[in-house]
Amino acid sequence: MHPAPSVILFTSLSGLGFGLLAWLGLGLPAVTGWVAFVFYFIGYALAAGGLMISAFHLANPKNAIKSFSQWRSSWLSREAVMAVISLLVIAIHAIGTIFFSTRLTAIGALGTILALGTVFTTSMIYTQLKSVPRWNTPLTPILFQLWSLGGGGLLAGQFTAAAVLLAILGAVQVMAWKQGDAKGATGQSTIETATGLGRIGKTRLLEPPHTGENYLLKEMAFTVGRKHALKLRIIALICAVVLPVALIVAFPATHALALPVIALHIVGLLAARWLFFAEAAHVQRLYYGM
Repeated sequence: MHPAPSVILFTSLSGLGFGLLAWLGLGLPAVTGWVAFVFYFIGYALAAGGLMISAFHLANPKNAIKSFSQWRSSWLSREAVMAVISLLVIAIHAIGTIFFSTRLTAIGALGTILALGTVFTTSMIYTQLKSVPRWNTPLTPILFQLWSLGGGGLLAGQFTAAAVLLAILGAVQVMAWKQGDAKGATGQSTIETATGLGRIGKTRLLEPPHTGENYLLKEMAFTVGRKHALKLRIIALICAVVLPVALIVAFPATHALALPVIALHIVGLLAARWLFFAEAAHVQRLYYGM
């Protein structure tokens, strides 16, 4: 599928933000006052900023308010509702920590659960789509949670826990790539199953259904070269997992270490997230003989 910058930034930044807020809800790091304000500000800026960026992916951004109305059936709507609830609950915890130097343990724990729940609803927007085989796997929500908690752990200064999570993330990400490659672009679907003509025999197109590139081909049949994809996979793993873990193991945890580790991780995250969309082929490409 076409990797729209707005969706890449939305899923990446909001995931980091909610991951950081999840750690803060657990009281990690144990900060109060202005130091706590800085951590919460970063978390809210990433989480809320990412959500606002997602509105630019809409044909009419003013329709974003309507995303709250279909929560009974739509994971996108559930994500919007969960995001607002989690940000409000975490705000209560933040006020107690910043202004009263008091950690409201129960509210903080609830905020953590809601923050991770928000990340889960984001992942389910993609996981539920049987029409995109690479996304339709239990590994997708697991990956979203690991990216969120691992990156959030780095932002929260929880380097040891983050290193463990990133190591697990690297292994699961490789598994997801291998699983997606094994499924192929359209999974078990073929032009015979897509048209329902398989009972007759082998099906082929008599003529292309179009004379030039159209919107559906641009959005749903975007392809990325294997060599290019392999390079980006290597960059994603090295930047997001290998180098951050190596630096954490080799050097003591300091603010000076946090900057390069977080910067490297974000570069790897963006590369992996670009691939997440670019390699996800929609089965409707079968109708175009692709």
